[in-house]
Amino acid sequence: MIGGIFPVSNKEISTTSTFEREPPGVACAGFDLRAFRWTQVMLFTIEEINRDAELLPNISLGYRILDSCASPTNTLRAALTLASLSNEISSTSFCPPALSAFVAESGSSQSLAIATTLGPFQIPTVSYFSTCACLSNRAKYPTFFRTIPSDYFQAKALAALIKHFGWEWIGAIQSDNDYGRNGIMAFTEEVKKFGVCIAFVETVLRTYPVEKILRVVEMIKQSTVKVILAFVPEGDFYPLMKEIVKQNLTGIQWIASEAWITAARPSTPEMYQAFGGALGFVVQKMAIPNLNPFLSNINPYSDPSAAFVKAFWELIVTYHLQRVNFRNQFGDYVFFDEKGDPPASYDIINWQLKNGQVPTSVCSNVCPKGTRKAQIKGKLMCCFDCIPCADGTIVNTTADCTPCPHKYWSNERKDECIPLKIEFLTYHEPMGIALTVLSLLGASLTLVTMAVFINYKETPVIKASNSELSCFLLFSLFLCFLCPLTFIGRPTVWTCMLRHTAFGVTFALCISCILGKTIVVVTAFKATHPSNKAAGKFGPAQQRIIVCSCTLIQIVICILWLKLNPPMPDKVFRYSNKKIVLECNTGSEVAFYAVLGYIGILAVICLVLAFLARKLPDNFNEAKFITFSMLIFCAVWITFIPAYVSSPGKFTVAVEIFAILSSAFGLLISIFAPKCYIILIKPEKNTKRHVMGINTTKKYDLNVKV
Repeated sequence: MIGGIFPVSNKEISTTSTFEREPPGVACAGFDLRAFRWTQVMLFTIEEINRDAELLPNISLGYRILDSCASPTNTLRAALTLASLSNEISSTSFCPPALSAFVAESGSSQSLAIATTLGPFQIPTVSYFSTCACLSNRAKYPTFFRTIPSDYFQAKALAALIKHFGWEWIGAIQSDNDYGRNGIMAFTEEVKKFGVCIAFVETVLRTYPVEKILRVVEMIKQSTVKVILAFVPEGDFYPLMKEIVKQNLTGIQWIASEAWITAARPSTPEMYQAFGGALGFVVQKMAIPNLNPFLSNINPYSDPSAAFVKAFWELIVTYHLQRVNFRNQFGDYVFFDEKGDPPASYDIINWQLKNGQVPTSVCSNVCPKGTRKAQIKGKLMCCFDCIPCADGTIVNTTADCTPCPHKYWSNERKDECIPLKIEFLTYHEPMGIALTVLSLLGASLTLVTMAVFINYKETPVIKASNSELSCFLLFSLFLCFLCPLTFIGRPTVWTCMLRHTAFGVTFALCISCILGKTIVVVTAFKATHPSNKAAGKFGPAQQRIIVCSCTLIQIVICILWLKLNPPMPDKVFRYSNKKIVLECNTGSEVAFYAVLGYIGILAVICLVLAFLARKLPDNFNEAKFITFSMLIFCAVWITFIPAYVSSPGKFTVAVEIFAILSSAFGLLISIFAPKCYIILIKPEKNTKRHVMGINTTKKYDLNVKV
C-alpha cells in the first residue's frame, strides 16, 4: 500500500462545513491541473508495475491518495490518516496490508512536517518536488528521499547565472515557508562570493492579505533593481503576479526557481507582458512511454470513485464552455503534453528591455578610469561613489588607488604610471636663452670696454683711473659674465664643481681689484699737502699684492670645499611630485655661505672706504662711482639669499644667474660707463686740467698712479 499526498487543491479556506476529504472546519478550494497530473502519473506508474510480473513477483501495489490543500497542517493530517489506514479497512478484508511508504509532497514545508512526524516510525517518504536543502540532513530525516535535486545545487546554478550576465544589484522574493527561506539563504551565500548585492528580500504567501502584497509591489517600484529572483512556489507567487500585472509594472528581468519557471500561469497572455523572458533552471525531462494515452483516457465513467477525476472533468467542461477564460488562466498549457525540454538558446530569450538587449542591474555604475570606489556609509558594497585617485596614484585591477613606484608619477587620467619629467635649466627654453644672451652681452661689453681702455691708455682719464687695475677688473668682470654659462644645461660632476668655485674666485678677484682701486683713491686724495708721500706706499707692486692675497684666500676656501664636501649633481623630488629637478647640491652649505660671506666682506670694506672718499673733486669722482657700484652689489646679494632659498627647482639656478649678471652689470656700468662716455662722446674733457678740476682750491699730485 502506497500513500500519496498531492496539493490538488491550491487554496485553504476556513469553513464550518464537513467535506468528504477534509477535516471539520477546513475546506480546500481551487484546482491545480499540474498537481492532478502528478496524481495520475503515480497511478500510471503503479499500474505499469502491477502489470509487470518480473518487477514485484507475487506482490501487487495498492494506493490511496489524499489532497494536502498545499498546507503543512493538512499535509500532516493526511499523513496521519494514511498511517492509520489499517484501522479503516473493512473487517471482511483478510490480512489488510500496512502502509509501506509515502509519495509526498511538493512543498518543502509539507515534506518537513511528514518527515519530522513519521520519521521515527521508519515509514519511508519519497518527495517528487521538495527541494529544500534542509531535507538533506540524513541524521534528522533518515527515511526521507526525493527524486529532485536539492536547492543547494539550484542556488549555485542561479548564482552562476547572475554572475554570467554581470548583474550585481538584484532583489529577492521568498515564500514564507521553508522552501523560500532556505532557498534564498543558500542563494545569498553563493552570490556574495561573486560580489553581488541583494537590495531587498520580500516575503509572500498565498494566504497573505492584499495589504502585504501591495507593500511588496511598492518596494519593487521604489527600488532601482532591474533583476529580481523569485524563490516561490507558483501558488504563493500568483497573488503578487496579478498585482504586478494590474499595476503594469514591467521592465524587470525575473529569475525563477524551479517551482514556477515551468508553471502555466506565468505564460498566459495576461502575465506574459510582465513575466515574459523569465529565466530559471528545471530538472531535465524525458518523455514517458504510454503516459499520453493513459492521460487521454481519463474519464469519470471508467472509475467513478477515482480520486479527483470528477473535479477534473468539471473543470475541463467549464473552461471548454468558456474557452477565452481558460486560455487567459492557463494559456496554451496542454494537460496531456509530457514531452522533453528543448535545448536552451540565448537567442530565444525575450529580454524585458525594449531594444532586446541583455538588461543591466547595478546600484552604481562602473567607476571611470582614474577613479576609485568609495563605499557609501549605511549602504551595501555594490553602492558606491567614484572618487578621483590622488596625484601619484593609479587605479589597479582591484579598483583601488595604488601609488606609483619611485621616479614615476600618474598621468592625467590616473590609469598609468609614467616616468617623472626631468627638469633643469636648458639653453633651449626661453629663460635659458634670455640668460645666455645677457651673459654673452655682458662679456662682449666688457671686451669692448677693455679695448677702449687699452686704446686710450695714455689719456688722462685712463691714467687717473689706474689702467692696470682697471684691466684686471675688466678681465675679472669678463669671467663673471661667463660664469652663468656653467649654470645652464644638465648638471654634471664637473660643471657642479666648476660653477660654484669659478663664481667664488672670479667675484673675489673682481672685488679685490675694486678694493685695490679704493685704497689707492683714498690714500691719494686724503693727503692734505702735495709733499705728502703716503700714497706712494701703494704703488703697482702693493696693489698687485692686495689683489692676489685677497683672491688667494677665496681660492683656499674653494680648494677646501672641493676637497672635503664638493658640490655634486643631485635629483630633487621635494619641489614637485610630477618632476625630478636636476640641480647641483652645494655639498657643504658652510663652504657655500663662506664663499658668499667672504665676497660680502670684501664688498663691505670697499663700500666703507669709498664712502670715506666720497667728497672728492666733482670732475674726478672715482670714489663716488665705486660707492654707487658697491651699493648695487650689496643690494643684489642681500636680496639674493631669501630669493635663492625660496625659489623652486630650476628657478633657484635662474635666481643665482640673475644675481651674478645684475651685480656684474652694476659694476661694469657704474665704474666704466662714465669714463667711456668722456673718452668716446666728450673727448674735450679728457684732459689733465679737467681731471684736476678748474675750480678746486686744493692741489693733488696726479703723478701718483691711481
